[in-house]
Amino acid sequence: MRDPSVHRRPGLPERVTIWEVGPRDGLQNEPAVVPTDVKASFIGRLVAAGLRTVEATSFVSPRWVPQLGDADALFRALPAVEGVAYPVLVPNLAGLERAQAAGARHVAVFASATESFARRNLNRGVEESLAMFAPVVASARSAGMEVRGYLSMCFGDPWEGPVPPEQVVGVALRLLEQGCGQISLGDTIGVATPGHVTELLAALDRAGVAAGAVAVHFHDTYGQALANTLAALEAGVATVDASAGGLGGCPFARSATGNLATEDLVWMLHGLGIQTGVDLDALVAASTWMAQKLGRPSPSRVVRALAGTRTGGAGDAGGAGDAGGAGEASRAEAAEEEEL
Repeated sequence: MRDPSVHRRPGLPERVTIWEVGPRDGLQNEPAVVPTDVKASFIGRLVAAGLRTVEATSFVSPRWVPQLGDADALFRALPAVEGVAYPVLVPNLAGLERAQAAGARHVAVFASATESFARRNLNRGVEESLAMFAPVVASARSAGMEVRGYLSMCFGDPWEGPVPPEQVVGVALRLLEQGCGQISLGDTIGVATPGHVTELLAALDRAGVAAGAVAVHFHDTYGQALANTLAALEAGVATVDASAGGLGGCPFARSATGNLATEDLVWMLHGLGIQTGVDLDALVAASTWMAQKLGRPSPSRVVRALAGTRTGGAGDAGGAGDAGGAGEASRAEAAEEEEL
């Protein structure tokens, strides 16, 4: 089969927004810096495939994340495509200033639900991190920018073990109170199961956080990413993070493997009759091209199943514009704003 048979399930969203993180979260783990022109073409191909939210880069110090050394130049070179947003991560006020200077209109801060990961990723605890993000969010909002709050370790932490839903809810509420318009719940090490997802979303709902303010970001370490996504859809979530070709992981967390592959997500959503606006042929072609540039096969099951059976599509053409791979804020980044 080249396309899934469509069987609509009542109660699911009619349309899902795919928040593509491949160029940022996907390429941040590469052992070598991906050339700028390759990143540029990759983003162009993803946009041509119909993705309308493509997280482009992160304005952190190249000293800590060399893959981001071209963030400023890359973002300035992004093609202006109607209806396409290029969010970027900003670790602190200095990063926000760089993003604003480059022309960014959508930014994200990256918090943690656990103390251990906050200290390893941001070199400060949860409370200190939230205090650092408050002026960043306020400044971005006053400038008319949209702000997203990433929340990592929402289901389990390699140093602390299972994370209680109430702990996640508490940090999520703080980010929303600061002015984040959306919270992306991260299963950073891929240990969530559908029941856990349902329980956390129910806890957020009881705290007054509507499903429309929530996105999910699953890693496929234990093969649960699609099952977890379906559980989130059943709870009303309609924004799902995914990485083209299944690229990515987290450089600051043990056991974190690749993200949910965008192609695998699209196959499931289309089979459920859910609209995405994505051309799967073009997307498979784009990820196949990127896998060739990286010198290894794509971990996406759908890419592997369809790459040899599909032809044509936007992925066969070079993409326009530039965008870069990025990473989460480094352990020392937050403490050294002057490095930005």
